Amino acid sequence: MQRKPIIAIDGPSGAGKSTLSKLTAQRLGFVNIDTGAMYRCVALAAARSGIEPEASGALQNLCRQLDIRFVPAAEGERVLLNGEDVSVAIRTPANSLLTSRVAAVPEVREALVALQRRMGESGGVVLEGRDIGSVVFPQAEVKIFLSASATERGRRRYDELRAKGEAVSLAQTIAEVEQRDRNDCMRAHSPLVKPVDAIEIDTSGLTIEQVLEQILAAVSLVRGDNA
Repeated sequence: MQRKPIIAIDGPSGAGKSTLSKLTAQRLGFVNIDTGAMYRCVALAAARSGIEPEASGALQNLCRQLDIRFVPAAEGERVLLNGEDVSVAIRTPANSLLTSRVAAVPEVREALVALQRRMGESGGVVLEGRDIGSVVFPQAEVKIFLSASATERGRRRYDELRAKGEAVSLAQTIAEVEQRDRNDCMRAHSPLVKPVDAIEIDTSGLTIEQVLEQILAAVSLVRGDNA
């Protein structure tokens, strides 16, 4: 039996990675591993414990104590942190900014990358993040890099937060996305980069279904479905 491929979906904040990785996994019957949510869980746990992003040793110990799981649900995937549903709590603007700082800590990335590799090494998985195709699974059979302007990504985030009833400013939300980009691209350990062999898809002006079809076409090509 042919081994199911590893699908890596990378890109900056707000490019649509989470939504499209879930849909891709659902369409293919693969397991979805939201690596960004894993870093968000570490940030949330650190904030609750009063651990600063600069305290690398404390963060490393914290990572060893965390139980992070993804549970399918009717309304979408739920993220459990030590048994608690934190699907909403990890996606607040404050936790998003803290996540980029925590994710830059080498000890945190080392711990989570090791966990991600164990979860996906057998194939049949979709992983999304910022360094999946470049660091976590450079051997992934399918590499996708999603992009969009900071203004477009900020608007999407603004609409999402407003729909949840949060009082946010569009200008501030765009500024936070731009700051997140700077943090992700400039960090010394595993910065956000587009893998040279990744297929880049600019999601600006495209529907979710249009982007999904492009991803599925790339997977079909690798699997030889049309051969």
